[in-house]
Amino acid sequence: MSASLPGARALPDSQYDLSTYWGRVRHTAGLTDPRTLLVGNAGLEQAKQLLVSYKQGQMKSMTPELWQAKKLVDSTLHPDTGEKVFLPFRMSCFVLSNLVVTAGMLTPGLGNRGTIAWQVANQSLNVAINYSNANKSSPLSWSKIAQSYFLAVGASCGVAVGLNSVVPRLKSLAPSTRLILSRLVPFAAVASAGALNVFLMRGEEMRTGIDVYPVLSAADKAKLVAEGKGEGDVESLGKSKKAATIAVAETAVSRVLNSSPIMVIPPLVLVRLQATQWLKRHPRYTTPINLGLILVTSYAVLPLALAAFPQMQKIEADKLEGEFKGRGGQEGLVVFNRGI
Repeated sequence: MSASLPGARALPDSQYDLSTYWGRVRHTAGLTDPRTLLVGNAGLEQAKQLLVSYKQGQMKSMTPELWQAKKLVDSTLHPDTGEKVFLPFRMSCFVLSNLVVTAGMLTPGLGNRGTIAWQVANQSLNVAINYSNANKSSPLSWSKIAQSYFLAVGASCGVAVGLNSVVPRLKSLAPSTRLILSRLVPFAAVASAGALNVFLMRGEEMRTGIDVYPVLSAADKAKLVAEGKGEGDVESLGKSKKAATIAVAETAVSRVLNSSPIMVIPPLVLVRLQATQWLKRHPRYTTPINLGLILVTSYAVLPLALAAFPQMQKIEADKLEGEFKGRGGQEGLVVFNRGI
């Protein structure tokens, strides 16, 4: 992330007001912009050098070129480590990485084997994305990753297979109603397992806590600049389990908010479209239309879901563990990275 770059001068957090929901939506839309995936290493290095020039005082103010460079860096580098997130697991690739898996899970008539196979693929991707974008102040061991992975896959498959078995037995319902319910089975499985996956993959954060930092006042920032330091040089106040619980819970909620429309809207629209004479005459277009519906819905929903909570979350220090009481920065606040 841009905060990890050298230079005493702090970069603005965003060109939008992150204290408002719509400001966060516009900011998140930039972080999830798939066009950033097309920029290679040379372009990333050029963007980093532009931001370093600003942080070192060589550029007086933010320009459209600098904002574009910041968007590229923030969408590519992890905010805690400053290292590149593996391309398929970046949030800018989230929709594309999930497209094939989502389409597979929504395929009618999969049966138990097909359902299990696609749920395993989905949870494998979820594990990779959650691990890659989590707060890195409490890293997971490989044994914990493996344990969390198998628990998440088991829960997801159990829900999906169970619902697949229940829906056909609902003989009292009209066939059209059973058809709609069968299309919604993946939603129940993905929504529940997606939230569970976050808690399992990031459970270590809640057990050990994550780093929290004081919110700096203008005077504090000026003092850092005078000392030739940047905001990245501010020391952690310690690890907070309460902050970690908030971070993980908010991330889990955002995952459900993201998956719900994607798993509900396309299958319900497709049911209506399949009743039209045109699609009955051209059934080969069913899969492409389904993929198109999923793609459009995914890109529309992702920024709305991720913006539900700020990534850099502020909270009163007194609301955390006793060791943080009275140690907050400006207005008694501390800040922590909740992850994405």
